[in-house]
Amino acid sequence: MSDDHVRVNRDSWDVDAPNWVERGREAWALEEPVWGRGNPESEVHLLPDVSGLQAVELGCGTAYVSAWLMRRGARVIGLDNSSRQLATARTFQEEFALHFPLVHADAERAPFADESFDFAISQYGAAIWCDPYRWIPEVSRILRPGGRLVFETGSPLVMLCYPTDDDEAPADLQLHRDYFGMHRFDWHDEKGVVDAIEYHLGHGDMIRLLRSCGFEIEDLLELRPPPDAVAETDPYIPLAWARRWPSAEIWKVRMLRQRP
Repeated sequence: MSDDHVRVNRDSWDVDAPNWVERGREAWALEEPVWGRGNPESEVHLLPDVSGLQAVELGCGTAYVSAWLMRRGARVIGLDNSSRQLATARTFQEEFALHFPLVHADAERAPFADESFDFAISQYGAAIWCDPYRWIPEVSRILRPGGRLVFETGSPLVMLCYPTDDDEAPADLQLHRDYFGMHRFDWHDEKGVVDAIEYHLGHGDMIRLLRSCGFEIEDLLELRPPPDAVAETDPYIPLAWARRWPSAEIWKVRMLRQRP
């Protein structure tokens, strides 16, 4: 199985890291976590009581989700494929006086022992940039029986509505791609070179994968932007589109007490 996506995405995020500094700082400063396009934690209830739990964020970027977890009492580790994103995260650890381990690694090969964690989370990290047929079995390996996984990703529907002839075009009102067999999505720069690689599965395939890895599905949240959402926050998904159809979804799953 090819590993080119690991290298491509590492290079892409290293180059793009400066563009996420201010967004990262704003997220670190939030008193309440938000998901989707501004859906507050008090309404969507994604984070269980994590006090005292060993937690890991897979694809942490600037590590603001890890910071949210630590403020709630978790013992957290942030993992990311981009050294420059982690450098930003370390800057914020000093700025906000909040320190936890940061690991430079690929979530498909997490450098942790079996059954090391009680809680794992990915917000547009491993959930998008890693192959689900690799990272989900890996998180199953490092979670303890009864441990929880929460991950936010783009919906299959929005992926189908991106035009195939222009990688910079936003989602529109037509289906451009096949639903059956969806898996890897290559994005190209202005010279036609692949500069980012995403992964998305249809719901049936995702359910079967999760169950085969020993997960029980607790919920699937398809998020709609709140009334005060700002249109300019996502150039690829128009706000009017996201108000009609789900562009972001969050899976909440739990490891079975007895592995399959």
